[in-house]
Amino acid sequence: MINDLLIENIDEDGQFSKTQQEEFCAYFQQKTITKKTFLLEQGEVCKWEGFVLDGCFRIFTIDKNGNENTLYFAAKNWWLMDIDSFMNHKPSDLNIQALEDSKVLLISQKDKLTLYESIPIAEKLFRVMFQKSIVAWQRRLVRNHSLTAKERYAHFIGSYPEIASKLTDRQTSSYLGITHEFLSKIKKQLQIQ
Repeated sequence: MINDLLIENIDEDGQFSKTQQEEFCAYFQQKTITKKTFLLEQGEVCKWEGFVLDGCFRIFTIDKNGNENTLYFAAKNWWLMDIDSFMNHKPSDLNIQALEDSKVLLISQKDKLTLYESIPIAEKLFRVMFQKSIVAWQRRLVRNHSLTAKERYAHFIGSYPEIASKLTDRQTSSYLGITHEFLSKIKKQLQIQ
């Protein structure tokens, strides 16, 4: 069965035939994750790459003091995994938790390699997608080093209003790298303006 959302995400230019679309989708297994359930916990090996069909996930670490540091969120039509753990078969430093009832498609590394052999254009499309994600990470790093906390918050809620609306202030502040109290001050300042 063809999953239209997955095909639209990976094959924007329509390079797959209908048969290839069906074969591509067959390599993925759908999984339903309930709110607050972990898809991956720190210390486990990430054995899959995931595509979010519905819902939202938080990808975060917990430092030695018990503080949560959110790296990113993955909502509908986004990819998620711990790439280091997935590629190097090592215990993950990340936690991936559902923020609401969610559905994901998962593909194992073995199936992904088989997919590349079966549909060679898939490897190119995944490479392009990976390059785009590296650009997004780089832009986030630049913003984190060049914008004030207030500017980062404004950018986040302006760029990702659907995700921002699903988060608690603690989750948002963890993503922005600021304290919950400082986020409250920023929100008050923005309400006054």
